[in-house]
Amino acid sequence: MPVDTPPGPVSVVGDFNDWQPAAHTLRPRKDGKRAVTVQLPSKGTHSFRYLAAGDYWSNDESAGDQDGPNSRLHT
Repeated sequence: MPVDTPPGPVSVVGDFNDWQPAAHTLRPRKDGKRAVTVQLPSKGTHSFRYLAAGDYWSNDESAGDQDGPNSRLHT
């Protein structure tokens, strides 16, 4: 899940990790973006958001689907 983010720690949080901020922290890539790999069960729908330092929440616009205020991914 690559994403452009503000400075400071950023994590992906969602129903797959009980919305725990430290469970999946994004790591810097050579292209300047950050990413993390998360194993998700197949044939499911998962709601998630990105959480940056300072309680800054954002969605993944490339997910293409929204679940209220959350991004949604179908596997």
